[in-house]
Amino acid sequence: MDVQRLRVLRELADRGSVTAVAAALSFTPSAISQQLKTLADEVGVPLTEPAGRGVRLTEAGHALVAEAEGVLTAIARAEAAVERLRTEPRGLVRVALFPSGARMLLPGLLRRLDAVAGVELQCRDVDMTPADVPALAADFDVVVSHRDETAPAPPITRWQVVPLLREPLDVALPPGHRLARRRKLRLEELADEDWISVGVGWPVDDILRSLAMATGATPRVVQRINDFAVTEELVAAGHGIALLPRYSTDDRGGRRLVCRPLAGVRAGRLVEAVVRTSTAERPAVATVLDALRAEARSLTAGRTRSPRDR
Repeated sequence: MDVQRLRVLRELADRGSVTAVAAALSFTPSAISQQLKTLADEVGVPLTEPAGRGVRLTEAGHALVAEAEGVLTAIARAEAAVERLRTEPRGLVRVALFPSGARMLLPGLLRRLDAVAGVELQCRDVDMTPADVPALAADFDVVVSHRDETAPAPPITRWQVVPLLREPLDVALPPGHRLARRRKLRLEELADEDWISVGVGWPVDDILRSLAMATGATPRVVQRINDFAVTEELVAAGHGIALLPRYSTDDRGGRRLVCRPLAGVRAGRLVEAVVRTSTAERPAVATVLDALRAEARSLTAGRTRSPRDR
């Protein structure tokens, strides 16, 4: 079997359409379709089937994609071994980060990579849900994502998931709020408050709804804003309260926002780096993953028990 055709099949699995694969690989859709047909002829079973105006993988197609990742990983591992013998890590590494993760991790990551002369980092902030990560991992070498800690981990058959940190979520209040002097808050106490959340289906909203189910107190969401910087401004101005991540929120030492943990429940999000197993073999990508882990450790060092938790 031709390795390039296996790569085309994997791209179809990740991107979902022949048109998207063609755009990503700089081919025409007809050329991609021909590659898929030739591969199916080689293995002797249909690998795709019609689905509306497009195609989808058959059971045999999914099985071959799982094996193809192993082949592509082995090739990448061999190339990486040669590169390690020849030179220091080098090359362009494309990184996608969710916006508040970029605010939290990117300055330190760039500072750490400044010391690695051969690695060039190209970063982009992307609003993402967990469902978006596989497609993003097809376009970027590393995807820094986040999810509700109670949600299942993404499938790791063809991806490597690198845990970075757990970030607690606190209730953010304006400094003059009636509950601002409390050390911890119960969700039931906040039932009459106006909440500012994120879009339905995004991780922090999933956490808020999970807490509501656990306590029976349904929050009254008045605004849905995905940009935490905007949410911080709205909370500071007294337009509502919000769940905000502890390490990446600018509370100005309590002068701008008062952030308090919820009592009796764990509220947090998991921050992870997701990368194709074949891509992870590149020395430059491994260097970036090491830098991400080091930056995450530096953020959480000494903060395992925050003053807010005491």
